[in-house]
Amino acid sequence: MPPRRPDPVKVRTALDAQLAALGEPPFTGPDTALSAACVAAVLRAYDSGGEPLRDAARFAVRHLLDELAARAPGRTVEVRVPPYAAVQCVEGPRHTRGTPPNVIETDPRTWLDLATGRVSWESALTMGRIAASGSRADLSAYLPLR
Repeated sequence: MPPRRPDPVKVRTALDAQLAALGEPPFTGPDTALSAACVAAVLRAYDSGGEPLRDAARFAVRHLLDELAARAPGRTVEVRVPPYAAVQCVEGPRHTRGTPPNVIETDPRTWLDLATGRVSWESALTMGRIAASGSRADLSAYLPLR
């Protein structure tokens, strides 16, 4: 099943609010670039020492999780980034009931850092920024996404 496409009006609204909070002008690019621009704006908010706006962070996290699921289709590993989203990915034995045997959980900032190559899987794991359980709970072969 392909990922659900977010409403471009909602993404643009969240992105423009995040840009305003950063003191930047509204986004003027095409709808096809909204999600990537949202990821970049959220990372700038973190880099400035602040917290990104909730809706912008949610769209950024969801976009990169959907990209992971598209690049590593399957249902063997569940990647959770509370409170925003979770996806199942990676080929292999499919789980159908209860908690999946392979679970990865991390915070939004760590997920964005991993997905964009700002931090490696090994570094994040060593620093305790990722909780991973199960024999297949390793995304190092799929990251970074960009």
